[in-house]
Amino acid sequence: MTTWLPRRVEDGPRFDVPGLVAFGTFVVLPEPSADAAGTAGAVSGAGDAAGAVVEVVGVASGVVDVMRPLWRLAATGRSHPRSPRPRSWRYRSLVTATIDIDDPATDPFAVAEAAARQIADATGIARHDVALVLGSGWGGAADLLGETVAEVPAADVVGFSAPAVAGHGASIRSVRIEADGDGEDRYALVLGSRTHFYEDKGVRRVAHGVRTAAAAGARTVVLTNGCGGLVPEWAPGTPVLINDHINLTAASPLEGATFVDLTDLYSARLRDLAREVDASLAEGVYVQFRGPHYETPAEVRMAGVLGGHLVGMSTSLEAIAARQAGLEILGISLVTNAAAGISPDPLSHEEVIEAGRLAGPRISALLAAIVRKL
Repeated sequence: MTTWLPRRVEDGPRFDVPGLVAFGTFVVLPEPSADAAGTAGAVSGAGDAAGAVVEVVGVASGVVDVMRPLWRLAATGRSHPRSPRPRSWRYRSLVTATIDIDDPATDPFAVAEAAARQIADATGIARHDVALVLGSGWGGAADLLGETVAEVPAADVVGFSAPAVAGHGASIRSVRIEADGDGEDRYALVLGSRTHFYEDKGVRRVAHGVRTAAAAGARTVVLTNGCGGLVPEWAPGTPVLINDHINLTAASPLEGATFVDLTDLYSARLRDLAREVDASLAEGVYVQFRGPHYETPAEVRMAGVLGGHLVGMSTSLEAIAARQAGLEILGISLVTNAAAGISPDPLSHEEVIEAGRLAGPRISALLAAIVRKL
């Protein structure tokens, strides 16, 4: 995938690049024009591996003549001393060239930075304050939060893909949250497209959404899901705050010797804020299974013995990645069905979708009210 995100520094035409191929040098094929005359330039020193994130700071005679890794050049803002450029050709751009989140040699945080910049360019919002990952039944919250200023197909953003599950959105939205009184408006990044671990796309893609949210400036993330309930009093349609989790996927989004404290993973402060909106909100421990099959009654009993109250197939891996990225986390589950063995009725995905649909207006209003307080 090749993404071209212009950042113009001076007045003048934007320079469109129809093709970019990365090998060890980056080769740019500029749009033919009277000035460029279809010339092409090969630039060395841009990074040794495909997928490097680089900044282009100048062109001369239609040839991009400076590409350096972004993290080396961004702090100085200087162009290369050997590049005399006509004023009308001067520009500054970010290029993400063939960046592959699935390549073990690629830094997943670099992919998140690239995705965040792409979202900023597409939405016109340089920084988002809070992020929401909307699971089954929660999609209507985005409409109630405020004005959607931009919506981007998730599959068009580096590292993201179209949802594989019915009931999940396919876009990334930027929503303006109007300030009360004299405060400043805030912006929410709404991630409607969630990658589940059971899709076998790798844990990096599962964690990519929250990492992108952090790179986009968010300090808080709200993780929602639809799940099975172990508490008989929690009827389908009941929202429950997550106060802890048990990860039974046998996987982690952390790579290498990375040690992250999860003692207070789900913020007690944010749960208290949520109860200012609805004092009746219960809380419990969420247990993530790998899926995609539903849990057996024996597995549900095991989850209860371990201390679980909710069972599902998302959230825990995202929460771990969010903590590593420095985000404060609020987790909310929607009980869409009694877990296997709690009720004599068999489980079905259609039941989950229907429960989410019926509860949608109520829980969406609840979530929107909570997010405005964050």
